[in-house]
Amino acid sequence: MALNTTGKNVMLGGLSAVATHVSLHTADPGATGTSEVSGSPYTRELAGWASPSAGAVANAGAIVLEVPGSTTITHLGYWSALSGGTFYGWRALDASQTFATSGTYTIAIGNLSESVA
Repeated sequence: MALNTTGKNVMLGGLSAVATHVSLHTADPGATGTSEVSGSPYTRELAGWASPSAGAVANAGAIVLEVPGSTTITHLGYWSALSGGTFYGWRALDASQTFATSGTYTIAIGNLSESVA
């Protein structure tokens, strides 16, 4: 099936409506969301998607995730809830990042995007 831009936007609108939270992972999360960061002060954060446009969707606001010390993050994931919920997929970070002490991983506005090819 070949989708036009309108079809792609509809698909992404559906995904962004249910994949409301972003997680961090210490290894490839696979199909089920394994290797999610744990420990205080970590929690999943709202994705805050903008409306899909031109076959792509991106975060409308900055996403700031707290990371515990002694943690190396390698991937992020998409979930339906703050805890538990349904796992929808993941992406590798451009580069892994190690936190010797607690810190924050920030995704600037528009820097988290997904598209339909």
